[in-house]
Amino acid sequence: MLSTLGAAAAASLLLAGSASPTPLARPGDEPPAGKITIDVATVNGSGCRPGSAAVAIAPDNTAFTVTYSEYLAQAGGDSKPTDSRKNCQIALNVHVPQGFTYAIARADYRGYASLAQGAKGTEVAGYYFQGQQQTARKSHVFGGPYDTDWQSSDETDVDALVYAPCGEQRYFNINTELRVDAGSRKAAATSFMAMDSTDGSINTLYHFAWKQCPASRK
Repeated sequence: MLSTLGAAAAASLLLAGSASPTPLARPGDEPPAGKITIDVATVNGSGCRPGSAAVAIAPDNTAFTVTYSEYLAQAGGDSKPTDSRKNCQIALNVHVPQGFTYAIARADYRGYASLAQGAKGTEVAGYYFQGQQQTARKSHVFGGPYDTDWQSSDETDVDALVYAPCGEQRYFNINTELRVDAGSRKAAATSFMAMDSTDGSINTLYHFAWKQCPASRK
């Protein structure tokens, strides 16, 4: 049942449309013109086995995307208890031009959900730089009946932005979680919530806020 629903979710995602949200314009320094690279250092969790997550940089250096290919939680029907909660922790090795640092101004999470009457799907996310405290994990709840794309956004106020330390290489860690509660009709209907895509059309989008490090200012 799990593999069948996973295939159904993937097929639904392919039909869901591929337009990504427009990167958010934020006050602050302009993005650096130099090359930025992001490598997936480690991937852990029941929702993202190694090799199932990919990263891409926006051409204008304003944002980057993370795409998952096997991230789905489900409950009800023949689902196992462990299917109802999936999580993923991904550590990214971000290389930026010398003299610049970055924060995350907004994160847009997207996927597809099919929730029966009375069922509930929850998306939870937080992130942090290696060695620093994690941001508050924010959750978004979707109630059934629901059978379409879902999207949530977590935005940080300008004065609350947390920047990577200048001149230091730190992993950027992203923690996400999907939970599905089948509700009172759990025996009769299967509900699922996915944050995955087989063709890159559904992804999470992280908007950069850039800042020049003090020593590099003219």
